[in-house]
Amino acid sequence: MASLTSKPRNFGAYSHYATPCTRTHQIGALFLVVSTFFVTRLFDQWCSVAPAIDLHRTDGIMSGNGMIRWPERGYGSHLSVKIYVYDENEIDGLKELLYGRDGSVKTTACLKGQWGSQVKIHKLLLESKFRTIKKDEADLFFVPAYVKCVRMLGGLNDKEINHTYVKVLSQMPYFRRSGGRDHIFVFPSGAGAHLFRSWSTFINRSLILTPEGDRTDKKDTTAFNTWKDIIIPGNVDDAMTKKGQPDVQPLPLSKRKYLANYLGRAQGKAGRLKLIDLSKQYPDKLECPDLKFSGTEKFGRTTYFEHLRNAKFCLAPRGESSWTLRFYESFFVECVPVLLSDHAELPFQNVIDYAQVSIKWPSSRIGAELLDYLASISDRDIEGMIARGRKIRCLFVYGPDSAPCSAVQGILWELQRKVRHFQQSTETFWLHNGSFVNRELVDFSSWRPPMPLP
Repeated sequence: MASLTSKPRNFGAYSHYATPCTRTHQIGALFLVVSTFFVTRLFDQWCSVAPAIDLHRTDGIMSGNGMIRWPERGYGSHLSVKIYVYDENEIDGLKELLYGRDGSVKTTACLKGQWGSQVKIHKLLLESKFRTIKKDEADLFFVPAYVKCVRMLGGLNDKEINHTYVKVLSQMPYFRRSGGRDHIFVFPSGAGAHLFRSWSTFINRSLILTPEGDRTDKKDTTAFNTWKDIIIPGNVDDAMTKKGQPDVQPLPLSKRKYLANYLGRAQGKAGRLKLIDLSKQYPDKLECPDLKFSGTEKFGRTTYFEHLRNAKFCLAPRGESSWTLRFYESFFVECVPVLLSDHAELPFQNVIDYAQVSIKWPSSRIGAELLDYLASISDRDIEGMIARGRKIRCLFVYGPDSAPCSAVQGILWELQRKVRHFQQSTETFWLHNGSFVNRELVDFSSWRPPMPLP
């Protein structure tokens, strides 16, 4: 090996083999450089990451085969995520989270309303081609539970829910291995993960699927983390999302009686009370009955959607929390949703430009100004928003991931973006040979439940 003080090599000895550089050679070299530059630019453009979807484009957000296009950056070029779904008989206590302490809560009773997404996601993942029955090859682990429904129907109380979750988690070596980072939980109500009172101790690193986003407007702490958690669509009634003919058909704009409507209960909420007062001032423009939980003023399902379709704009104010199902229901009667909830967060924002299919208006400015603004929008613009909404509403339907477009397919894309293959937690250590051990230096394959939890 030459030292730093060695004489430099003399390449001049080879110069007598060189061909003289003519003008022809110079022109050829210049042509090669220029052509290489343009070919490289074209190749870079062809291989570049898909841009955010532009709903102004003539092809909307659909690809040639009618499927929703997802940006490759962070997601990948195709779905390949593998999910293990815990079996109800696999872990002591899991059945109680699904059916209550005595097994009396029926799954069919939990399919309706906002609780339904908890059941549907579970069932659809069981049927998914992305499900694996091998824990060792799973990217993610799904923990099924219908606790909101079970609690509301008296199957478990808050204390029992908390105790049962802790018991279930103590029997999951894979949960312990990652500190819960690769485990998925669904909490479909306004309470979110707070239904599990000790969520901040046990599942604060896990992936939470919820229609709710940031709840700091109502609580000091929120169980939603924008980095790891995923917003899912509300559960719209199956009769309105089924293929073919929904139970209630949209009306042409010319046949709609009202400019706008709000169909919901007041519940003492400021925004809702303002709308009810506004409807009394402008009864020909705004339909806003103060609906009740029961009695003659309670709308049946069909009646509700028949009223909802009878306006050009469907107002969606916040209620007990910032999320509102009305926002999603509006798309299925082809009424432009107007979000009156400042803190609301929406699903699949990397593929849906909500400014093209809906309106968000400050909740502090609910009044005649809002109605004047809505009245100023031409039917042509309204039709455009409805047409674009028609293309993306399939992402709000809880159908199988084999469909060209569905909520579960969208959730799978979002989950794939969250996968972290490297296993790390406060209870996970690794050695030079690649083996994972606990703090007692016991190899992961030998971990046995139940295991102490923090």
